[in-house]
Amino acid sequence: MDDNKLLPKLSQNLLEILNDEEYYDITIEVGNDPYVKIFRSHMVILYYRSPYLKRILSTNNKKNDGTLTHIKLPDILPEVFPIILR
Repeated sequence: MDDNKLLPKLSQNLLEILNDEEYYDITIEVGNDPYVKIFRSHMVILYYRSPYLKRILSTNNKKNDGTLTHIKLPDILPEVFPIILR
């Protein structure tokens, strides 16, 4: 595959991964009661795309017992967080 086709395909694959709710390894609780929403995502993508989330994830090491990592971001509005994820 030449470079002209590789990057668009890679971008499309990344969007598919971001929307994939089956193979996620982190849940993110956003907002305050009663306006709380839980998002599913992928730590490796968040780690490399966001310096803020990189700091949070660096202090919250991945669990080796098969359970999901869960973080809370109460100061972010649930309707804004999908924009941050993209």
